[in-house]
Amino acid sequence: MTGSAAAVRPLLDLAPDLDLDGITAESLRAAGHLKWTVSGPDLLGACAAEMDYGTAPPVTAALAEALGKGALGYLPQALADGLAEACAAWQRDSYGWDVAPADVRLLPDVVRAFHVAIDHFSRPGSPVIVPVPAFTPFLTVPGLLGREVIPVEMVRSAGRYVLDLDALDRAYTVGGHLLVLCNPHNPTGRVMETGELHAICEVVERHGGRVFADEVHAPLVYGGHRHVPYAATSPAAAQHTVTATSASKAWNLAGLKCAQMVLGNDADRDRWERLGRLATDGTSTLGAVAGTAAYRAGRPWLDAVLARLDHNRHLLAGLLAEHLPQVSHTPPEGTYLGWLDCRDLDLPGPDPATYFAAAAGVTTVDGGTCGAPGRGFVRVNFATTPEILTRIVRQLAAAAATA
Repeated sequence: MTGSAAAVRPLLDLAPDLDLDGITAESLRAAGHLKWTVSGPDLLGACAAEMDYGTAPPVTAALAEALGKGALGYLPQALADGLAEACAAWQRDSYGWDVAPADVRLLPDVVRAFHVAIDHFSRPGSPVIVPVPAFTPFLTVPGLLGREVIPVEMVRSAGRYVLDLDALDRAYTVGGHLLVLCNPHNPTGRVMETGELHAICEVVERHGGRVFADEVHAPLVYGGHRHVPYAATSPAAAQHTVTATSASKAWNLAGLKCAQMVLGNDADRDRWERLGRLATDGTSTLGAVAGTAAYRAGRPWLDAVLARLDHNRHLLAGLLAEHLPQVSHTPPEGTYLGWLDCRDLDLPGPDPATYFAAAAGVTTVDGGTCGAPGRGFVRVNFATTPEILTRIVRQLAAAAATA
């Protein structure tokens, strides 16, 4: 064991219930998970935002019970109401945000929520303001809906990515209306602090803007940091925000198609009631079953996962320092995504992700797809076993050495 791995070994004692026995690259590939099959056979998967840990036992038990009852039809209202209540309770108990269950509306996923926010909760035809680097669909979906994107490059301050408020002000001045606020941030892993959120709110209010708050990674925040829902920071923020969240990332449920949009004012409530089924349909019955179980009974499993991920984020940093010291990396404050600066490697090919897939046998996300500031970076998913993570970094290092 390396010194870096030994230094974080005590964290494993916090996660005795997370059984990693039998999890191998071969078993994950055989199971057909997207992350392990998207780029072909025999590659190590570190791209798509899926965890390699399965999901919480209360979730699998709830799904088994639902299947036993033949719950495969359309989503019943009672189940939708139960999920809304469970989501509201999670927000209250976890973050101190008092959300009325009636303000929790269901959608298939956060990308659909983004689509709905653009089409129905922003000024018609207005550009969408996207801080970059960004989750790739935030840059591509607006164009599909006939909207321009105004990228606002995030800046580094004391080693952390922060939103450039002057650039944000300019984006509103030239016509932007809906700001995409991803917190915890994908791909950089930043968890924004209350003061930052208040400062953003001031800019938004000054221009009469709106905010789409993507908080899908909110349960995945590490010690020393705290998730603060943007809409909970002030009455003004609540008035101009629609918030998207889901149990999908924290409990590994993305394929079950169930997300929540939280509304905060009467105008938005009225607007939602006028939306057609084409905008809002698609939430899965089993997704609602799983999401409800996760919010109500999934916290112990999530605590074990967070301990494992906390170990892995430091292990990744240690492995990079040992095997790829030319790569700059700051352990994320939230999410299970590492943002690796590979610009000093001088790799051949169009981007480091393409090179690493071909030469290292490792799939990553090309930072260039996250916007111009991400060129030369890769996003690495470290929600796997320490053994697989070690293989990933060593294979990246071997490929870099022969470039």
